[in-house]
Amino acid sequence: MTRQETETETGVVQRDSFELTLRRLGRDGAAVAAAVVILAVVLLALGAPLIAALTGHSPIEQFRDIGMNEMGMPTGPGADFLLGADQLGRDVLVRLAYGARVSLLVGVIAALLASTIAVVVGVVAGYFGGWVDTVLSRVIDLVMSVPFLLCALAVVSVMGPGMVLSVAVIVFFSWASMARVIRGQVISLSRQEFVQASRSLGAGPLSIMVVDILPNLTVPIIVYTTMQIPGAIVFEATLSFLGMGIVPPTPSWGGMLADASSNSLYLVAWWLVFFPGIALLLTTLAFNLLGDSLRDAMDPKSARTARRLKRATKDRRSGA
Repeated sequence: MTRQETETETGVVQRDSFELTLRRLGRDGAAVAAAVVILAVVLLALGAPLIAALTGHSPIEQFRDIGMNEMGMPTGPGADFLLGADQLGRDVLVRLAYGARVSLLVGVIAALLASTIAVVVGVVAGYFGGWVDTVLSRVIDLVMSVPFLLCALAVVSVMGPGMVLSVAVIVFFSWASMARVIRGQVISLSRQEFVQASRSLGAGPLSIMVVDILPNLTVPIIVYTTMQIPGAIVFEATLSFLGMGIVPPTPSWGGMLADASSNSLYLVAWWLVFFPGIALLLTTLAFNLLGDSLRDAMDPKSARTARRLKRATKDRRSGA
């Protein structure tokens, strides 16, 4: 852990890298805004039972008397339903809150599992090299070359939709790109002097990979795991939109969008598309922005280098 000394009125204060990272994130407006959005989505998901209790509406309960008009169309936002009702008279706000639970649960679990597989495969391939690297690299290339949507639909259609299968499919198609990045980092670290010194002192491969190499991969692991969460959320929403994800009547954002589009209700009931769509957009955008900000905050040298290159390129273009 690196330490930086800053002078204050009371003397010298030592700040570790974690505190410095938090200070850099606090000065980044995009990171703060992204964190606020993510916190709001988390609170929405955690408070789903409270919202259901306050409104008196469960996520699957149908209120055809007050949730639908005389023509059988869903009623819009109002006193009874703050965000309107859907085509079956169910409360959109309550279903949106419970859908946030599904999206965050699938996104976080899938991202953690995919990152774990990616780290194991990347570290083993990068450290041992040779035929081990060749075999694992070909596996990575194979997974990255497979069309995700077609294979996912084929697997789910054969085995049946469900949350567990959705997470498994997302994990299978998400780990390869991160594993390739980790492999390149490990190849570079394996040639460093501290790894050579540990090897000369008799340390085994497992000890070197866990004790010496893995701590130096903290930044890419955290950043790529954070940026895999929105991808997993979008994958789950895509499967649910196509009817191959979360099984109804369990609410999910993709399923809510599918219900609105399948009956063309978005033409007359805008709230059925707007609220789940904006929730999905803001959540994925927030996680992407937070991932970018984490990368810059945890590795400020690369961020400054990128900004200098960008300014140099702009100066060259203006000079030309």
